[in-house]
Amino acid sequence: MANITITPTDLQQSAHKYRDELLIMPVIAADATLQHMSGRPGVAGRETVGQLSGTVELAPHDPLRNDANDLTISGRTLETYLGSVVKRFDLNDAGKSVYGPLLRTQGDSLTQEDLAKSVLEYVAAQIGSKLNMAIFSGERDASGTTTQALFDGFDTITATEITAGTISAANGNLKDLSATTITDNNAFDVLSSFYADAADELQGQATKLFVSYDIYRHYCRSFLTTFGAAPYNTEYKKTFLEGSDGLCELVPLASKKNSPYIHLSTQGNMLYGYGNGMERENVEIMQYHEFLTSFVCSMYFGVQFESISPARLLVGQLVSETVEEPTQQ
Repeated sequence: MANITITPTDLQQSAHKYRDELLIMPVIAADATLQHMSGRPGVAGRETVGQLSGTVELAPHDPLRNDANDLTISGRTLETYLGSVVKRFDLNDAGKSVYGPLLRTQGDSLTQEDLAKSVLEYVAAQIGSKLNMAIFSGERDASGTTTQALFDGFDTITATEITAGTISAANGNLKDLSATTITDNNAFDVLSSFYADAADELQGQATKLFVSYDIYRHYCRSFLTTFGAAPYNTEYKKTFLEGSDGLCELVPLASKKNSPYIHLSTQGNMLYGYGNGMERENVEIMQYHEFLTSFVCSMYFGVQFESISPARLLVGQLVSETVEEPTQQ
């Protein structure tokens, strides 16, 4: 089979033809984290989300009784921001990266269009890898030059809510773990105790416990030490928190590395918004350099908790607030 080559013109045509697919590719590439959350497509700017609250209950029949308790919506704002990138790459290097795998899967049916599309998907996926790492640690800075500055991640939102007093021990959605260093010896007890302190409503639902890989490894080793060769302890890898009746899934993420928090929440409460091909989102291929091709992309993205009610969220604070030392005279 003869080698297939592609040109910037091929990429331009493919970018136009597969625009919508390419715009969603960075989100797909961030699936390691986003698969545990809930997406809201078509959000460009701000969208009000929230949880309906209030009591509605049956009582002994009384024809004159009227339930005067109000139903309220605790509104929160899911905000997405328009981000853009101009990525220059060597067309030959990108082509080599995708040619081999495509050839193995498609063989003689591989076409020039297939290769062009795969090169664009390859570049778009690189954008997604950076998006994945910012989902918790991102901090909005309009003058920034990286994905970390595009939007506020869940950790940044958490810090803001703690400062505002809306996430707190008094409200039942915060537990201070800063006095304890999580190790192989105590991780099982620390995480089990943390889960036990969650509201009953939260414990009664399918939840996700978002932790770093370090904490997850500590938990696995601690579990092994605690239960040893018990008959049901048949594997080292632990997917669900012991004692949660299979309701609490342990979710170790690279994006939680060095995070000052762990989060226990439902999948539906962890929202991410994206434009999904809306106006101002675009993918283009340009060439202003003799040897390099430019991939130009703009898209919306942002995250938010739908609710910070203790029935939907419990935060574990791992690091105490930093206190500045007085300046020495």
